[in-house]
Order: sequence, then structure tokens, then C-alpha cells
Amino acid sequence: MSVATYNFAAALARYAERTGHPFCRPAVVLFDMDGILYDSMPGHAQAWKKMCDTAGIDCTPEEFFAYEGRTGADTIDILIRRQFGRPATDAEKHDLYQVKSRNFKTMGLPPMMTGAPRAVAAAEALAPCVIVTGSGQLSILDRLDTDYPGAFPAERRVTAFDVTYGKPDPEPYLKGMAKVGARPEQSIAIDNAPLGVEAAVRSGAFTIGVTTGPLPDGALEGAGADIVVPSMDACADILAAFGRLGHDSEAGRLD
Repeated sequence: MSVATYNFAAALARYAERTGHPFCRPAVVLFDMDGILYDSMPGHAQAWKKMCDTAGIDCTPEEFFAYEGRTGADTIDILIRRQFGRPATDAEKHDLYQVKSRNFKTMGLPPMMTGAPRAVAAAEALAPCVIVTGSGQLSILDRLDTDYPGAFPAERRVTAFDVTYGKPDPEPYLKGMAKVGARPEQSIAIDNAPLGVEAAVRSGAFTIGVTTGPLPDGALEGAGADIVVPSMDACADILAAFGRLGHDSEAGRLD
């Protein structure tokens, strides 16, 4: 499909309307990790379910797609509050996340998301790339240098270990911008989860929602995404369109 199919010009206009200023020349492209760079969310959901079964917590694998973007500690607190009617202790957050991480490792390494290498290449042609993830799963983070060489060096990563407030708070995306000194109106954020999209929108970034997971229709639009595409290949097309964007920030036009 062409970029026109996704109403790129209309998305730029909506962005200007919601933020009060047009989008400028990109200075950073901010990538979520799970469900964007890696097809890892099914494995995460099963790892969480197995952890909950061990801990006596009722859940379904599907609900973890809705929690995607939160830190592990936040997710565990939600589960403990619901099951036992109290906050999770720091020890529970640490110990249960370790169980979940071990479960995930036993499932093998997830594949790269189809189209993600092309999207990263298109982003690198625009601006530096930064990872912004609620994950602390080292088994995936340690693969970035191999799978996406040079795109996400250690100094351009925001993970669960780096934030006080996880998604949907804007802090992770704002920290990602700060890594390269970019302003919100110079920032493109790419996320596949409603909570992540909400965080990106609240940060002031131009937000691309990618429907790579089993979400209700309209979930990413409802979270505020400026444009929603059905795949990372389509996301690559949108990023390429930014390369053709006229750099007159007042005009905000396509050349």
C-alpha cells in the first residue's frame, strides 16, 4: 500500500492540532522493543501466565498484551493487588520477575518482527534511534547489537531499569528524547501497545501505532496514535515518507 493509504498528510495535521505546533525535522526515532523489533509478546504472555500459576495468581495469557509497556514491577503490583487485595512488596516484585524472566528464557529466542530491520534502516536514514522499553529482559536486550548492529548502542537505550514511572507515563519517551537532546516536536515514537502509545502521545512525540498484537479494533487510535499501520513494513513506508517531508517546519508540507 502507498503512504497515501495511511493518510500521512492528515496525520501530520492532527499532530499539529493536538500539540499546537507542526512537526519539525526528525532528531530521534524512538522504538519500543517487544512487539516492534521482536515478535516476543506471545512468549512474554506465556511466561507471565506460568509465573502466576506458580504464585497462585489467577490470570489469562491474553491480559498481558494489555499490560504491555508497563515495567515488570508495575505488572506484578497489579496482579498482587487484584489477587490478594494489597500492594506487592519489593521482594515480591524482584523475586516474581526473576521467575518470569527464567520462564521466558526457556521458551527460546523470539524472532525479529517481520519488517523491523527495514523500519530500523529507514529510521537510521532520518535520525539517531533510541530503544524505549518497559522490559528488563536481558535475554532480548543483549541481542540488539547482533540483530540491529549499530542502531541501538547502550547509551541510547531506556529500559525498566532507567525509569521511575513506566508507560503510560511519558517519562520513558521523554528520557529517550533526552538521550540525544531532541525536542518532542522533533521526535517520532513507534509502539504497538495502547499503554505505550499513550506514553508516547503524552510525551509530545509524533506517534506511530503498529498493530502487531491481538488488540481490539481502534485500541491504538483510542490511545491517541497520530497514525496507525498494520505492520512494521508499513511503518518503514511511513518513516521513508518523513525523509521526503519538506523541512520548512512552518509549512509542514510533503515535497
